[in-house]
Amino acid sequence: MSANLLSYAGWTFLPNLVTGWLQTLYYGLTVRVGDPKPLPGTPRYNKHRRRIHILVVTAYLLYTIYEADWQIRREGDFYQDLGVSQDIDERGIKSKFRRLAAQFHPDKVTNSEARESESYFVHLRLAQDTLLDPTRRFAYDRFGPDVVNWRHCASVRDYVLAGMQVIAPYYVASGLVMVILGVSGYLDWGKYWRYASFASLLVFEMHTVTRPYYPPITTKIFKAILTTVTNHSPYLPFQQLILARKIMLTVFIALSQLGPLLQPPQAQQQNPEQSQRQSIDRLEQLTKSTEMETTRLLALDLAPVAGDEKAMKGVRTKMKDWLIDNTVRADPEVRDAVGRVMQKRRVGAPTGARGTR
Repeated sequence: MSANLLSYAGWTFLPNLVTGWLQTLYYGLTVRVGDPKPLPGTPRYNKHRRRIHILVVTAYLLYTIYEADWQIRREGDFYQDLGVSQDIDERGIKSKFRRLAAQFHPDKVTNSEARESESYFVHLRLAQDTLLDPTRRFAYDRFGPDVVNWRHCASVRDYVLAGMQVIAPYYVASGLVMVILGVSGYLDWGKYWRYASFASLLVFEMHTVTRPYYPPITTKIFKAILTTVTNHSPYLPFQQLILARKIMLTVFIALSQLGPLLQPPQAQQQNPEQSQRQSIDRLEQLTKSTEMETTRLLALDLAPVAGDEKAMKGVRTKMKDWLIDNTVRADPEVRDAVGRVMQKRRVGAPTGARGTR
């Protein structure tokens, strides 16, 4: 339970955190040294972050599905513990248990391993007793190992009713959470498909736990794909339901993050003051970036004479003269003033003569 909570809680911060790291790494590998990197808020930066975020969320979705499958396979089931197939008959179960009893019976092992062997032997006997009883086997295949504690159940109907009492709170709570999040605006994207998937899972589970046969979609399609593509052993109905619930919840969380990213960007109506403020902020960031880049380039140009005070003084003098010649004298107002002064000089006066016309 705690592992599931940690896995679901990871969706709240891990995708954004990893996206930031990967975007920084991407710019470090693709942007040359000295070239400016895209600033936050610019279209190029947002495009890169959007693509990286989609990849991160998709990868984390696939990982959580794999983790759920791995956890189910690690817990195992009575069939795997006995080493028999899911369609084995009563004779085969007894024969297999006798061979295992000859190997793991406490009287057959040494004293140092007696305690572990005894607990494992008790587990094997419980698996045999459950699978030999058709009613308990029916309940185990659909509700899992919890049925061994349902002492008050004696018939299939009793087990189904007890299982319904376990299933109902999950769907009621999940449905209420979906409605609350939908009303709050957190699950706007794909709302119809969310409710349709949730209802489909409920119908599938009700059909699975109330029918004496396995659902055809699992035996003819899912099982065939699983055995063809991988060497994975077939799922029992209760394992399929556990995996389906986890996949549904994980996909819902992933879609809530992928939905806004998959939609095409649309122009949003903004307050003119807010738009102007954003433009000023972007201009300020661009100015600071340009100033930093200019300072860096100037430091690179002055690096050869950085330690020579005399050379630095000469550079400052030349820069002062350059600024006067190219900035002050090139100013239109300065040039106009100089022109008017030159027009007032006496025509034909020698150089250095005083007075005006």
